[in-house]
Amino acid sequence: MKKNHQPLTPAQSKGILSILFLGLSTLSAKAQDGLAGINEANRQVRSYFDAGTSLMYAIGAILGLIGAVKVYQKWNAGDPDTGKVAAAWFGSCVFLVVVATVIKSFFGV
Repeated sequence: MKKNHQPLTPAQSKGILSILFLGLSTLSAKAQDGLAGINEANRQVRSYFDAGTSLMYAIGAILGLIGAVKVYQKWNAGDPDTGKVAAAWFGSCVFLVVVATVIKSFFGV
């Protein structure tokens, strides 16, 4: 069975073309320049940096307290390696502070 297709009327063809044009213009309007996207990501990461640094300092403070308790326990128990443990915990805390400072200066935040 053969179907007869009727040609589109000028109004129908204009309607189809206008729908296609609107669809394509909407897609191009939503497209974003790559440089603008990179700059936006940079801005967002920099906005989180101060909160991340504060979190790093808070974690360092907690680890410092845990380390102080461990060193105190070893000292009271008379362990001979108390100095090594104290140096390791102190060095870890200093490293945490230095890393936060270096990252801040490196990224210019």
